[in-house]
Amino acid sequence: MAILKPNEIRDMSIEEMKAELDELRSELARERAIAASGGALEDPGHVRELRRTIARVLTMMKEVQREEEGGA
Repeated sequence: MAILKPNEIRDMSIEEMKAELDELRSELARERAIAASGGALEDPGHVRELRRTIARVLTMMKEVQREEEGGA
């Protein structure tokens, strides 16, 4: 899964954001399971990037929902 940039996320619809969020969360769960079982991660920084991307998607979703509610 590629790390998404803010302008890529803004171009998505709410449904696409939700699907992407599900994929990112499942990937993060896999990475954490590998680390918890004592396995070596290929890229330890990837966990951090996944967390940041999840936060970024959630932030953009809230922005879009706020715009839809306010009508602005």
